[in-house]
Amino acid sequence: MAFGPVRSFALRALLWLPASFVLWFICAPLVVWPALLLAKPVLLGVFGEIWSAAALGGEFHDATGRVLGHAGYLVSLTSVPVEVPGAPGAPGGMAELQPIINPMIYGYALPLFAGLAMATPVPPRRRLLQLALALAVIWLGQAFAIVAESLKVLAFDAGEAGVALVGRSGIPASAIALGYQLGYLILPAVLPVALWIGLNRRFIEDLVDRGGNP
Repeated sequence: MAFGPVRSFALRALLWLPASFVLWFICAPLVVWPALLLAKPVLLGVFGEIWSAAALGGEFHDATGRVLGHAGYLVSLTSVPVEVPGAPGAPGGMAELQPIINPMIYGYALPLFAGLAMATPVPPRRRLLQLALALAVIWLGQAFAIVAESLKVLAFDAGEAGVALVGRSGIPASAIALGYQLGYLILPAVLPVALWIGLNRRFIEDLVDRGGNP
């Protein structure tokens, strides 16, 4: 049974996309590492008064501090110490905010583009060039999301101590919220599709011209 070009592409994509996502998850620490390298100078340079360290690899703890598990693709951020007020009549103390960011939740753009690129009938060299360009752009978007979520965690999830720390950066809370929404909702979904369309316009135009006929 002969398939038209649209159905053939859809079938290839149906096969490649799940494989791309499985490989992406297996190689999570490796594919996240470049994004952290891009985000780290911003976190420790531009926002050096807030963050004192940023590292790939995070641990889960219970209420007593006991380690429950470890994930190699998490980004662990260590902030400067903050003063924590004590209970009425009791002295306060010092604590250190240490949010853990999961960059995988906005990194699915990479396997999505890879699946579409592998399903597109182009020469191998051109496909490799497309994947290399997409990696660079997607890692930039993922690094932006890491920085945006790091500020969002402090501004909205860490109480008054976090708000005070973010206040040192001079960035309005509305801008932080907008950056987080852009990095979490828009970039991961839009970037891979926009890149694939821009890099494969001739193939897409050919599909439209042929109308999906064999």
